Amino acid sequence: MAWRSRLSYIGWRHLSIFSNPSPSNWTKVVSDAEKIVGYPTSFMSLRCLLSDELSNVAMHVRKLVGTKHPLLNTARGFVYDSRNNLQMRGLIVLLMSKAAGPCPSTSDPIHDSMVSGIYPSQRNLAEITELIHTAFLVHRGIVNLKELTNSDGPLKDMQFGNKMAVLSGDFLLANACTGLAQLNDTKVVELISSAIGDVVQGIYHESSSSAEEDSLTVASWEDQTFLSHGALLAKSCQAAMKLARHGTEAQNLAFQYGKHLALGHKLNSDLQPFVKSGSEPAVFSLDSAPVIFHRQIVGHERWRHQLKQVQNMARQIDYTKLRGLIKTERGVNQALDLCSYHGNKALEAMKCFPSSEARSALENMACAVTNF
Repeated sequence: MAWRSRLSYIGWRHLSIFSNPSPSNWTKVVSDAEKIVGYPTSFMSLRCLLSDELSNVAMHVRKLVGTKHPLLNTARGFVYDSRNNLQMRGLIVLLMSKAAGPCPSTSDPIHDSMVSGIYPSQRNLAEITELIHTAFLVHRGIVNLKELTNSDGPLKDMQFGNKMAVLSGDFLLANACTGLAQLNDTKVVELISSAIGDVVQGIYHESSSSAEEDSLTVASWEDQTFLSHGALLAKSCQAAMKLARHGTEAQNLAFQYGKHLALGHKLNSDLQPFVKSGSEPAVFSLDSAPVIFHRQIVGHERWRHQLKQVQNMARQIDYTKLRGLIKTERGVNQALDLCSYHGNKALEAMKCFPSSEARSALENMACAVTNF
């Protein structure tokens, strides 16, 4: 991707193509949007999550209490996670469905089945999207047993947690695939199946690039982030348009919105350690966008020298010191510019949809990811 040419277009990152002020609180934006679609999407997957099979899983997961296995944190997120909003994807699919409405060129009895401007099949698609996303969250919680420390917990408990992560993630994926088949739309099945493949490929690239971090460029970061974080949302938005029998143009606009919102949201998350005020210790990934921009600015040799500067005797990195070095260059500003670019592209995609509460909520989300 030719990101450098785009940065010249978005040097005015504080301006928006809409005159309304950007919402400052992502959680409030999500809460307001949930009221538009009819119910809190945090309860969207409860029919699956409260099944007998997963109830048994939950009983076994209690054995992990007292360890640091990530499956515990994922389980807590099913109930409440205001910071990350695990159910964001399903909510956006519902909002996109409501914003587009029925296809005006199609006279079909399925219009009669709409509830609050959303077809039942589109609500089912939103649930499927959430199940797929949750399944991959669970699968990401598998621990590398070779890197365990004594403080993580007993080895047998961590091994058990890995088994539960694999089995429960597979169960959620199986339920999602069953629901996908019941939509009776081969194009939608093809879209969501390809999104599952994209996520797998993106996670694989994340793991391989961590081993060779210097090989990651801004262009490859965008490609990888789209696969692991954006493809499912983008293709689910497109599939929602297909279920309502909208044409290619509406499907492409929905895809573009989902793609750019997901990339903007990931950039916003990556930027938080560099832009938030406070004196708490810095925690960030060396594969985050600001770090990658910084590495490209300073070059390989200087970057290696900076890493050595911030390492202690045990070769552990002092991330607070490293953050200070990164903030002396333009990497953070360039990441902010790129975040603004994706937020504005998401807003542009919504301009062709009719004015409505749902469209406004989607615009507010796009504004919120560029607000720091």
